[in-house]
Amino acid sequence: MPELPDIVVYIEALEKRIQGAVLERVRVASPFLLRTAVPPLSSVEGKAVIELRRLGKRICFGFEDDLWLVLHLMIAGRLHWYEDRTKAAKARGLAAFEFSSGTLTLSEAGTQKRASLHVVQGEAGLESLNPGGLEVFDASVGEFAKALQAKNHTLKRALTDPRILSGIGNAYSDEILFAARLSPFTLTQKLTTDEISRLFEAVKTTLTEWVERFRSQYGEKFPEKVTTFRPEMATHGRYKQPCPRCGN
Repeated sequence: MPELPDIVVYIEALEKRIQGAVLERVRVASPFLLRTAVPPLSSVEGKAVIELRRLGKRICFGFEDDLWLVLHLMIAGRLHWYEDRTKAAKARGLAAFEFSSGTLTLSEAGTQKRASLHVVQGEAGLESLNPGGLEVFDASVGEFAKALQAKNHTLKRALTDPRILSGIGNAYSDEILFAARLSPFTLTQKLTTDEISRLFEAVKTTLTEWVERFRSQYGEKFPEKVTTFRPEMATHGRYKQPCPRCGN
């Protein structure tokens, strides 16, 4: 599932391509994708993109009249960008968003279609989709500790719960815990002050590092090959491979 670093880079790429552009037409191929009926999907057609925003692991497209398209890619959803409309028309996928500057398509691998699209009105509509997790980059270590220790969960569960922390999933939680030198089975209410500080810094450092990696990797290109299994990762997807820290 695309997590905070992937979503940040997706949004930056989209800002370069559709900020200020008009959404001329939306085509939805799957009846399971659209999860709202009011406002109707047609209400965003003909309107310009004012803002793009991340909401947890969701991508939010802000339009004129304070309308928002909110897209959750879930595990297998991916975005693709076409400047050539002929090529875009041939692309298979769940949806196509035809902007005045090009076409954005949504695909989803596998048979279980879990990606979702909502149309909402205003900040209240966005807030209704917000699971409420803490945005670590906007928080102090004290606020981080309070959110983390409100209930006694394992660290793995706490890091990946969108109601506790925003934007972190299975892949980056592994990397964060490795950087912090903490076990995923450690209980949150058993953490020392030093361990909380180490974890707080590891969250920020790890997520920032991966955002920078992706920026460098994609450059001006649209991020097409988004995956949570990368050879540069220290632990995620590296079962039975040597530890990059000690070699065992």
